[in-house]
Amino acid sequence: MSEHSSAEPRTNKKPSNSQLLLAAIAVVALIIVAVFVLANKDSKPAENTKFRQDVVVPEETPKTVVNTARQEAEQNKSAEVAPSVEPEPVVEEPTVSQVTEPEPRPQEPVEPVLPSLDDSDNSVRDTVANYLSKQAMELLVTEDMVRRSVVFIDNLAQGKVAKKHYPVSKPSDNFMVIEDDLIITDPNSFERYTPYVNMLNSMSTAQLVRLYEQYKPLINEAYEEIGYNGGEFDYTLQEALGELLETPIPESNLPLIQESVTYKYAYAEWEQLSDAQKLFLRMGPENMKKAKKRLQAFQRALAN
Repeated sequence: MSEHSSAEPRTNKKPSNSQLLLAAIAVVALIIVAVFVLANKDSKPAENTKFRQDVVVPEETPKTVVNTARQEAEQNKSAEVAPSVEPEPVVEEPTVSQVTEPEPRPQEPVEPVLPSLDDSDNSVRDTVANYLSKQAMELLVTEDMVRRSVVFIDNLAQGKVAKKHYPVSKPSDNFMVIEDDLIITDPNSFERYTPYVNMLNSMSTAQLVRLYEQYKPLINEAYEEIGYNGGEFDYTLQEALGELLETPIPESNLPLIQESVTYKYAYAEWEQLSDAQKLFLRMGPENMKKAKKRLQAFQRALAN
């Protein structure tokens, strides 16, 4: 390369036509190379046909292409053609806790059909037999039971004893006394009335009230037969109960005086008691206490 002096002026030389032609050829060549490289990069490498013959490739099962859009269109079409069926409503069965049973209406008590007063003995006897033992039933007088009881109670309310209308049989043993310096009642005589007190106490107060209420129409009829207003028998029954309950209970043996074949109390305060109360005294202190307890409960129940 030749050297030039710095003092020598520069001259601008234009490229010749041959130089321009070479440059254009070079550019075209670069473009062709670039295109070839890019084309080879995207293409797959050539397969080795020899290797392909040696390898057994499993045959793929052809897959059925499902056209879901077509199926949906056919389903919609069939849905339009088929009649629309409304689904049956699902009724949920209530659980046990949800079941609400209707409250039962209170049944009105059915009043039993009563027989006539003349034909009432069998009915009264059968009803009383539901409450009393066989031994207790043997103490009852089962003839004309309603009329007999009404007359006896009416007399008790007046302090009297209707001996011909006892609703129970009389004690089988006789009245006995002990004679010493004083004549007193033999305590064994008190035991004659123990079965009657036991019979009274074998029935509850509720059973006594139920029995009375059940036969009350016949009782009122029988009360009218002896000349009273039937509706007033409740008051008469209360009077009879009060007469017995007012009888004092002696704390010791009561002296007696023999008068012919009978006896009377030696003390005036005991002898002046009514016949109904003196009959109650013959039962003895222990029997009186038991009987009074039942009669008091019956009296209160009737008053309510």
